[in-house]
Amino acid sequence: MSDQLHHAILGPGGVGGLIGASLARCGAPVTLVVRRETLAQYPCRLRLESPFGNYDADVTVVAEVPPVDVLWITVKATQLEAALGAVTHPESIRAMVPLLNGIDHLALLRSRYGAEKVIAATIAGETERVAPGHIIHRSPFERLNVSSAGQTLLEGTLEQLQQLGFECRFIDHEPTLMWGKLVFLASFALTSTAADKTTDEFFADPKWRQLGLSCIREGCAVAIAEGAKLDVESVIASAMKMGNIRMRSSMQKDVELGKTPELDAIAGPILRGACRHGIDVPATRELVDAVERRVSAASSPLP
Repeated sequence: MSDQLHHAILGPGGVGGLIGASLARCGAPVTLVVRRETLAQYPCRLRLESPFGNYDADVTVVAEVPPVDVLWITVKATQLEAALGAVTHPESIRAMVPLLNGIDHLALLRSRYGAEKVIAATIAGETERVAPGHIIHRSPFERLNVSSAGQTLLEGTLEQLQQLGFECRFIDHEPTLMWGKLVFLASFALTSTAADKTTDEFFADPKWRQLGLSCIREGCAVAIAEGAKLDVESVIASAMKMGNIRMRSSMQKDVELGKTPELDAIAGPILRGACRHGIDVPATRELVDAVERRVSAASSPLP
């Protein structure tokens, strides 16, 4: 379709692969931006297995971001700085939509590329790249929330994704948008990783469920102090509805694989915000300490 936006995906892992395959299925031109050393071997076809349907989608694969309407930045927070080396001509990009975990990446991107170009957004679900170009979407849902600042450009795109099965919303208040995901993410990622349990397993365990819910309450207290409009009991009620869904967090998978987890990106804003506002966050600190012990144990040589 001639009126389709041209999209590029910087970091075609689980999230980027899902977005790329879905947009390509809708008929949009999609370009994957990969590391130069993997370019020659990277497939020009994405395979997606999803509750929304299984399908293949043709894409273009390059090592530098071309002129595009939308650049979706879907790398892990720990890889962001290195990945931005592929953005050689930012003036040829109409908009950037980062779907990273955490909050701090927005300030970095806006300081480098301009506030007007960077559209805040969050995504929630479980996806995994099991091989280059092969993506498995495991959760029965995928929630994409975007700042209303991007509505003029992205309204048609989100409508197409909704038709595939995504839950999409435009949200007016950026602190609420970003913190609304983070208070969930921190609790689920930290608890699942500290306990080494899936979400349904740690919810079934009174000790871990209590820690996870306390982490949400602490995160909400910090979020509200930072200007987010959150109702704590509504957030807790929504979290409880997730207790029957079997999911594993990306942090949990990273620790199991010996990769550096996104601990600072996910827990850091809560811990630093708690210090700024004098808020006690003992459950969050306990979970962070437990994750750090698991990371340390995984990196220690066997006797």
